[in-house]
Amino acid sequence: MAAMTIDHPGEGQAAPGPAPRAPRAGLALYNSLLAERTRGMRSSAMRDMFALTERPEVISLAGGLPDTSTFSPALYARLMAEVAEDSVAKALQYGPTEGLRAAAECAAQVMAAEGSAVDPDHLLITTGGQQGLDLICKTLIDPGDVIVAEGPTYPGAIPAFAAYQAEVHQVEMDRDGLVVEGVAEAIANLRRAGKRVKLIYTIPNFQNPAGVTLGPSRRQALLELAREAEVLILEDNPYGLLRYEGEPLPTLHSLDQGDGEAETVIYLGTFSKIFAPGVRVGWIVAPAPIREKLNLAKQGADLCSSPLCQLFVTAFFRAEQGEQLAWEAYLESQCALYRARRDVMVGAIERELGGVASFNKPEGGLFLWVTLDNRIDTTDLLARCELVAFVPGRAAFYDNQRGASAMRLNFAGSPEDQITEGIRRIAEAVRGEQELLSALQRPPAVRPSGAVLPFDARRRRETR
Repeated sequence: MAAMTIDHPGEGQAAPGPAPRAPRAGLALYNSLLAERTRGMRSSAMRDMFALTERPEVISLAGGLPDTSTFSPALYARLMAEVAEDSVAKALQYGPTEGLRAAAECAAQVMAAEGSAVDPDHLLITTGGQQGLDLICKTLIDPGDVIVAEGPTYPGAIPAFAAYQAEVHQVEMDRDGLVVEGVAEAIANLRRAGKRVKLIYTIPNFQNPAGVTLGPSRRQALLELAREAEVLILEDNPYGLLRYEGEPLPTLHSLDQGDGEAETVIYLGTFSKIFAPGVRVGWIVAPAPIREKLNLAKQGADLCSSPLCQLFVTAFFRAEQGEQLAWEAYLESQCALYRARRDVMVGAIERELGGVASFNKPEGGLFLWVTLDNRIDTTDLLARCELVAFVPGRAAFYDNQRGASAMRLNFAGSPEDQITEGIRRIAEAVRGEQELLSALQRPPAVRPSGAVLPFDARRRRETR
């Protein structure tokens, strides 16, 4: 019988395995199994307060909500009946990953209304604009890659960028939108530091949350910068047709076409703001090699967006209302409604917060970005507010530090009386914060000679 050694166990003997580990309990076990990328995942500020805003007694000025209460129930029933009668089997079946051709034609109509021609075959239909952000990051971003974005930026983009471990560098804006010289300087500095810049993320029309619009000369300058720097522009344009005054501006996508240069712009659109968020239908237009990879990424994510929802969108875009298409008439009525609500909110802020609030009056979109007394932290203010919700400014910055005294207010989703009352409640909370801050900064009163000290103070003085 051979001698048994550690390296050569005896015949019939099993080699000793690793020493058994003590089982880990609960949270420690789960944390050890999570993917590394989950460490950077963040919650969406809007999702966090969704339960609060669902309470009927709460006035919500927080979410990026259009007003869907004005959509005709009779028209909804008619459109759904048409889908059922004409396409029930197709509506209930899987669809192509790139989306139904009919839905892509509707998206192309929207882009054409903004002067941006696109072949429907060059679109990828997504489950809302938010999935578009996720797929673009999934396809383009490696851990540590840099996205240059506006500061502040769409709060819902931050979790999407963080989930793919991007580094986000935010460049300040002014009344004409993103400062292109600041973007150029940021890219140069980042590259000197050995960083790889992949994307410039911009919402050029009625920016969320700042409400500003990228000026005409800056659009061309940004496009030229991106070409020179060999980075892509992600143009997120949910609000472009929600214009209440002023002249429409060309999309970055339209400026990127037909000059012989390689395409630089990835365009992200959605029906959520001009029709209804509940249909969850958006789209991406991208250069062909990128679109191919986006399609593969979407196959792994959900196979296809809902054919039922795509067919409902299609029915709406084909419907007529008098001498107009139904979608054009609905958009026109929504713009009139939102314009009036914007003006009501502007008036309420000037009346209630005129001495402490600054903001730009947007020409369209859904939001006001209001900056208060810089001693006030709007995250704390939200907790003080009585049954009214808004998005604190910190949520619009990747570092969660800047924007502390700012807040995003949605004027589109609430009736005028609720807007007025909501601003009144915010103003009341602001006054409470100011009084508290003033009290904390007030110097202590001088004790008169001979005043009676509290018992503990007398004892401390006597025992020195």
